[in-house]
Amino acid sequence: MEQRELICIGCPLGCALTVQMNQGEVISVSGNTCKRGDTYARKECVNPTRIVTSTVKVTGGELAMVSVKTREDVPKSQIQACMRALRGVSVPVPVHCGDVILENVAETGVDIIATKTVEKREGVL
Repeated sequence: MEQRELICIGCPLGCALTVQMNQGEVISVSGNTCKRGDTYARKECVNPTRIVTSTVKVTGGELAMVSVKTREDVPKSQIQACMRALRGVSVPVPVHCGDVILENVAETGVDIIATKTVEKREGVL
């Protein structure tokens, strides 16, 4: 039997979790004060995922860059592939919060979306 110790990132409490595993399968989770802790621990031990955040260039905008993120979490093993896919991406203005910047990033089935609105730079036609 294997035991893992985690700090939950499911909510601001940051509970100390203990996960009991047997042959790669989660047997029990303890230390969580909410259901999100149990869900997080099971997922983290079997198939860890993360939200990826970055920035991409904007052409003709009041800002040179726009912040972006994955719409959903992606497998942790695909983070570097997502970042490589974003390298060199440039979007024209206007960019609105929630706009899809890159579909199906790194073939994960997850879109990259803008997290900020960037309007046209004044004085630019």
